[in-house]
Amino acid sequence: MAVAAVMQCFDAAKTHAQVLLGLPYEKIHTINRKPVPFQYVREADVMWSKIVWRWIELSEKANQHLYYPTTPQDGRMSLIDVLLEGIHTQGLTAYNPDLTDEFSNIITEKEVHSRMGAMTKQQEVETLDGEGTEMKIIDEPYHSNEVKAYMLKELWFFDKQRSVLEVRIIGICPIRLFAKDGEEEGGIPQKKQAFWIYYPEARKILSNAECFNLQNDAARLNFEDIFEKRYFSSYIVQESNVYNNRRIEEYTTGQEALLEAEKIKETIFNFEQDLWEY
Repeated sequence: MAVAAVMQCFDAAKTHAQVLLGLPYEKIHTINRKPVPFQYVREADVMWSKIVWRWIELSEKANQHLYYPTTPQDGRMSLIDVLLEGIHTQGLTAYNPDLTDEFSNIITEKEVHSRMGAMTKQQEVETLDGEGTEMKIIDEPYHSNEVKAYMLKELWFFDKQRSVLEVRIIGICPIRLFAKDGEEEGGIPQKKQAFWIYYPEARKILSNAECFNLQNDAARLNFEDIFEKRYFSSYIVQESNVYNNRRIEEYTTGQEALLEAEKIKETIFNFEQDLWEY
């Protein structure tokens, strides 16, 4: 009887998430995480800076933890589902990517869903009595699994007070790939920027969302860990320039574009190295 009573109390103490995961303990580590505050930086101490835009391709194996699971499971969601949930329940602000990436044009949650493929259309359906048809309005939901890439806007700068080259992510933009209207299956998909998220605003939400850890299920990462510790593969597609921030693909393509991206990356690396004497 004593054993049964203890087991009954133990079962009653389990949360709904524990029951789903089959865990003997309550998972509180990630949901109680807080982002580590950034080091304060004075403008007078920033002696050099450059803004770059990076492309994260989710088809790469190193980035699969950002894409999966395509549907929420085991307390985990994909990065796009975390962002959409943050917009829906936690007031995360989304910005229109069509005009600028300066986070000035706010869009509503309904507009976000529309840009993610949600739509309302009329469809002919059979009537309840089965004697005819009628036109009915059908709401089609968005498809988060159509997000196959992300763009990051980053600021690289050298802080002479601490003698460090540092990077701060400014924004995240999901890239949606989908077939054009009327295009047959197998055609070239269309790429579209869905919306921009101001990264500093999203840090708390990202730090409370679990991400898969290949090495240890008991020590799951969170999405802020992924970005701050640079656990992703990417390449540069744009840098700040005098030509109104034109992208690399606007003046070169193919292998030359990749070499140009590596050149920009090498320039940032060499700037820090050239400050020291060996």
